[in-house]
Amino acid sequence: MKHYEFTPPFIHHLEPHEIFVFGSNLAGMHGGGAARFAYEKFGAVWGEGVGLHGQTYAIPTMQGGVETIRPYVDDFIAFAKAYPQYTFLVTPIGCGTAGFKEEEIAPLFKSASDVTNIVLPEPFLKLINGDDKYERKS
Repeated sequence: MKHYEFTPPFIHHLEPHEIFVFGSNLAGMHGGGAARFAYEKFGAVWGEGVGLHGQTYAIPTMQGGVETIRPYVDDFIAFAKAYPQYTFLVTPIGCGTAGFKEEEIAPLFKSASDVTNIVLPEPFLKLINGDDKYERKS
């Protein structure tokens, strides 16, 4: 089983226990970015914008401000804790098509930073832990 310190910048293959976590819209119209990739490659379901489908987990990011995303992130973290047999590779959700900045989204994942089966993007970890506290292991 692979161990990741942070989510790889490009994910082209998933092991059977790995889940691709991406930003979606509530309607589940996975038309671009990571959502389209999740739909085409890893089993995201057209019309389903929230939760686990195939080897993906959708977190809606297109419905309003940052605070509208928080409940979905909280639900995701609880879900991941309930399924420790899976490794959840979180992409920089909301930071592409949805137009948010990493500085806005990263704090939503603060409580995920110590959940062993949730892997966050490197910029999120740096923002959560502080640049001076985060050291990349070689």
